[in-house]
Order: sequence, then structure tokens, then C-alpha cells
Amino acid sequence: MTPKTKLSCRNVWKLYGANAASLLQRSPDPTDQDIRSAGVIGAVRNANIEIAEGEIFVIMGLSGSGKSTLVRCLSRLIEPTGGEVLFDGVDLLHASEAELIEIRRHKMGMVFQHFALLPHLTVLQNVMFPLTIQAVPKPDAEAKAREVVELVGLEGREDNYPRELSGGQQQRVGIARSLVTEPDLWFLDEPFSALDPLIRREMQDEFLRLQERLHKTIVFITHDFEEAVRLADRIAIMKDGEVIQIATPEDLVMNPATDYVAEFTHHIPRSKVLTVGGVMSRELRGEGEPIPLNTKVSEVAERIIAADAPLPVSDDAGQVVGSIDRKAVAHVLFGQGEPG
Repeated sequence: MTPKTKLSCRNVWKLYGANAASLLQRSPDPTDQDIRSAGVIGAVRNANIEIAEGEIFVIMGLSGSGKSTLVRCLSRLIEPTGGEVLFDGVDLLHASEAELIEIRRHKMGMVFQHFALLPHLTVLQNVMFPLTIQAVPKPDAEAKAREVVELVGLEGREDNYPRELSGGQQQRVGIARSLVTEPDLWFLDEPFSALDPLIRREMQDEFLRLQERLHKTIVFITHDFEEAVRLADRIAIMKDGEVIQIATPEDLVMNPATDYVAEFTHHIPRSKVLTVGGVMSRELRGEGEPIPLNTKVSEVAERIIAADAPLPVSDDAGQVVGSIDRKAVAHVLFGQGEPG
């Protein structure tokens, strides 16, 4: 069954400059020359994205690529110059300010790189804050906040102030605060980039654990491809305001649409990206415990190399659908990663 589309944007533009709106009225799809001639800046150019319910959708690109601007257009924190943004089929660009406030309070959660915690409030009070704005009765708000604080691993820190927490703990508070309203859609804009590498890795693990339990629809911004590979179901790569390619991490590595995408992905070890299913043989051979086809090659390379014979590969239902041997793993580790 095809997953339901939760959020989509169609032909979204964000142009900055006095002539931005009139330019799009004259030409719905202006060229680079049109944009330069009009004296405007194309921060987002003709973006088209569909995000499925329950998907972790990562938007990435270098600084200035337009990724943060696009996400702010998707949440309508800034006004797109043109296009449509559909959330559960409703065009947010036609929603009133009051309707948007209600959507953001009840259906959207947001986490940004800078934690923006209220320094005079405790952990529990910071997490309760969105419920306080919603006028939820204090006992109910406190009970829900304590539940979410425990969910993000901060039980026992409820009475601490932000200054008494580490960077990783502060980010957990930000995550808890964004989750306390049980949003349908969760935006995260480089939430871990300010953290030390070890803490960042721990927060990625925590993020995946939360998603395993909550199954949120997530739009996640990063400029770190390794982080994107760990977290994403699909990735959109942006350059100069345009969405260059949307694909799974594996497809981006194996089938880059442009030289830019190939350059963006070439430094990542293929074994961390490619799955067993992507490099297996369709021959039904081998013995022993089957390897799930979505397993990353890096996680089972040692086992496959140590085996005397090919190992079976199974699908999500446990049915054997192929096999993998040392030669296929060697291609990934030492060659170009093509299927054996």
C-alpha cells in the first residue's frame, strides 16, 4: 500500500527583492537570467517535494543552499513568494494567521540548532511551556511533561535549570518540549550540529529510538551526509536554492543525478550506505541464519567474509530472496560497490 502523503510542496519559490512578486507574475518559472535582471535573489527555486506519513525526510546541502529557507517555507515561518504547501491536503498558504497558530500549537513540533530554552524555567517548566500556552490544566500539563521528560532520558533532572545541563541534555529538553504536544509533523533544523561528536552520535541514537516508538513524520535538516545516511529514509540534496535530487541514501551513492551529488557523497564509506539487499545475488543459496536485506553491509561484513559459503538474505517477512558472498562484500569495501 502506498504511504499517505503528509506534507508536500509544489513549485515553491522564495525570492528576495522589491520585484520578487511581480517577477513570478510575469514568469511562473523564471530563468537565472530573469532573476538576475530583476535584481532579486532566488533563495528557493521551484521546489517540489512529497513527504510520506511516518517518513524521516532529510534536506541537506552546503551553507546557502536554501535548505533552512525551504523548511521555513514548509512551516510558513516565512512566506513563500509562490507555489503551494500542502499539509494533510490543506494549502497552508491559504490558512489564516489564527489557523496557522492552531496548526503550529497542535500539529507541528520544531527543534532548532540553538536550543532557545527559557533560562528562568526548570526542565519541567520548559517542557510544559507549550501546554501552558494551550491553557491545558496544570496537573495534566505536568503529568504529560514528566512523561516526555522520561521519554528523552532526563528523568531526575526535572528541577534543574538549563545552565545546570550539558549541551546534549539541553538539546533533549528542546526535543521534549517539541514533542509534548504530540505533533503530527516534526521539523528539526540542524539540531545536533552544535554538539561534540560523541554527544552528537548519542543524540542520533536517541533520535532513532524515539522514532521507533513514535513514528512521526519528520523533516530533518543537516549538512552532514554521514548523519543523513544514519537517519534518513530519503534525502533531498539542494544547491543554489534548487532541489537537485531526491532519493534513498543508497540510490544517491549508486546513482547520483549530477556531478555535484556524486561529489557530495563520494567520501562516505560505501559499506555504511549500501544494504545487503542492494548488493546481493538473486541466487537462492547458502546456509545459516538469513541476513535481513535492509542491513548495512558494514554491520555484517566480518560475518560474511568469515563464512565458508554464501549466506542467505531475507526480506521483511523472513522469506529468503537471495544470497551474499565474500566477493560482493569485497566489491563494496575495496571496489566501487556495484552488485556482485
